[in-house]
Amino acid sequence: MLHGPGEPSDWMTRWAHLAAPGARVLDLACGGGRHLRWWAGRGHAVTGVDRDADALAGLAGLGELILADIENEAWPLAGRQFGVVVVTNYLWRPLLPAIVASVAPGGLLLYETFADGHAAYGRPSRPDFLLQRGELLRTASGLQVLGYEDGLLTQPPRRVQRIAALRPVSSHIDTARTMLPGQAPAGG
Repeated sequence: MLHGPGEPSDWMTRWAHLAAPGARVLDLACGGGRHLRWWAGRGHAVTGVDRDADALAGLAGLGELILADIENEAWPLAGRQFGVVVVTNYLWRPLLPAIVASVAPGGLLLYETFADGHAAYGRPSRPDFLLQRGELLRTASGLQVLGYEDGLLTQPPRRVQRIAALRPVSSHIDTARTMLPGQAPAGG
């Protein structure tokens, strides 16, 4: 599997220019920290979450590290949002809404993991850990999709889905709710 201290995913590097300078980055299921290290090296404050204490120990001093079994314990990031949320080679469907909710207004979701059909190339092979066709698109509803791919990558061979999506910043001001005291609504 592609997990460890190596080079960042080309999907991450392709879209990184859209991250606000200094935005806090969440790397969920960060493992050995290849993306955490890469984002920190670009000057971002980073938060890594993983259930492997040994993997997190190797990242000491890099940023905020949270040891949590996010599949069997409470979501450790309730109420928190990040300028960039990174997820690679990880899927636990019950967390998808929490992951999307963790993207701050103006923030970026960068998600890449194995998809249906990957079993022909190796593990994971169980459908529980493989995205179904269009699943990341459905997951990111409410976000502005900037890029999406669903297909075969060759180095190494693997079937993936990946998405880059932005949470819009609301700039609409409802003037009916911003009236001065005693002012009548327009047209009324």
